[in-house]
Amino acid sequence: MIKLKNDKIGIFGGSFDPPHEGHLEISKIAIKKLSLSELYWCITKKNPFKNKTLFSLSERIKKSKNITKKNKKIKIKYFEKKINSTNTIDLVKHLNKTLKKNIFFLIIGSDCLINFHKWKKWELLTELTKIVVFSRKDFDDKAKKSVIIKKVKKIIFIKNKQINISSTQIRKKLL
Repeated sequence: MIKLKNDKIGIFGGSFDPPHEGHLEISKIAIKKLSLSELYWCITKKNPFKNKTLFSLSERIKKSKNITKKNKKIKIKYFEKKINSTNTIDLVKHLNKTLKKNIFFLIIGSDCLINFHKWKKWELLTELTKIVVFSRKDFDDKAKKSVIIKKVKKIIFIKNKQINISSTQIRKKLL
């Protein structure tokens, strides 16, 4: 199905290993502050910057659907098999082709902004999407001095209350 509207669609990618209330809170804030029509949780099989996942892909998708079931604007998606890639740029190109005439917002944490210049075709990503950065504890100062800050001027910083939960913390408690 091809949409021909001018919807604002958020792209929130990650391994969601596991998904948690912090992900949900960021999603709610993004939907409200950016007036998003929909927000896609684009679950990746494996984060290229991490060694392995604790939960299987199917478990993470199930947990993500469960935690977001009360918010109809959040859609749980797995595109990697369809687009035959784990790269965000390939996902965005796919969405641009299938969801024509929409505005895409790439939702990331300040921790991701630090290494954003290492992402495949990051410059093109900044042209095809609006980059939206959420505050992450202990990463904001370093993010504001990152390589991308010097090269991209249209980054949207969302001032959110510190969310003191992370998938890494949850995994450590479970192991």
